[in-house]
Amino acid sequence: MKSDDEKINEIIQERKWANGKMIKMDSKVFKTFLELEKETFKDGALSKKNKELIAVGISAMVNCESCMQWHITEAYKDGATEKEILEAIEVAYEMGVGSVTVNSRFGLEVMESLYHGKEEE
Repeated sequence: MKSDDEKINEIIQERKWANGKMIKMDSKVFKTFLELEKETFKDGALSKKNKELIAVGISAMVNCESCMQWHITEAYKDGATEKEILEAIEVAYEMGVGSVTVNSRFGLEVMESLYHGKEEE
């Protein structure tokens, strides 16, 4: 079984390889993506650090380990504390549970229809 450090290093190496390959293949779409990333994570109304923290939470929600590794590292470089990164991940927990509560409303409607929606024959 790989250690956490080995897994993280493997993710970094795979990203570097794939990004390099896309650049070498002159992918205009990938180059546009890189420009989009630069523009997105610039300081603006939100600081780059806060944008990275948002990305950490989204990365956890969409289960993207490579994204988490990248955005946690970027947030760290931008001065985010361990507690700030943890709280970004905790927001993802709430959003994950929150979406289940929304999705479960349909189940409640089905139950209501089955148990209370029809008159007894």
